[in-house]
Amino acid sequence: MRRITSVFLSLSALLAASALAAPVAGAAAHADGSAVPGGWVAVDSAGLQHIGDSADTPQAPPAAGRSASVPAAEPELLALQSARNEKFVATEANYAAPNTGALRARSAQVGGGWEGFVFEFDEATETVSLKSLANDRYVAVEKNYTGNAQNILRARSTSVGGWERFFLYYNESLDRFALQSTLNGLFVAMENSYTGSLQYALRARSAEITGSWEEFTLYSLDA
Repeated sequence: MRRITSVFLSLSALLAASALAAPVAGAAAHADGSAVPGGWVAVDSAGLQHIGDSADTPQAPPAAGRSASVPAAEPELLALQSARNEKFVATEANYAAPNTGALRARSAQVGGGWEGFVFEFDEATETVSLKSLANDRYVAVEKNYTGNAQNILRARSTSVGGWERFFLYYNESLDRFALQSTLNGLFVAMENSYTGSLQYALRARSAEITGSWEEFTLYSLDA
């Protein structure tokens, strides 16, 4: 089993010392003008790198007032844990089509590549993409699916476009993260009430962050 490290305290210190902190709830916006949800802050490249660098001892935050123009962060290897059922998100690489690569919060622990994701930050769009270690594919939102599978997250893409980009947010008071699809503007939720093969599936289907359905813990994975 990989060693996993929670990232909350060190990221809180970074946000407090950097330009990421929003001046008032709901007042922040991305470069494209889209709003940051009230009580949450957008994680930038430095924040993502800090998550990946987190260890048992909190990391020193960058100097206050740093420039917003920073080098792109190196990809970070992370695991996601649903706040709703406390299970880790896994890639169902062995599922049959059309749900091959579906993401589900179903693992009690991080046992290997099934639960590992490479987070890559794109400076131009201020977004992250997730590449699954299980099949080396990027996670996409299946907007054109219908029924219960509409907007499901699947690790199925070999490159990154609008389908594969997400805004990453952090809430200091909750010590949790949230993901918002740039494809449909909706937040990723874990379908705890689903049954069958898509139980605990991740879908970009919520208009706002309403609670634990849309909230996740991020853990750094030591190689």
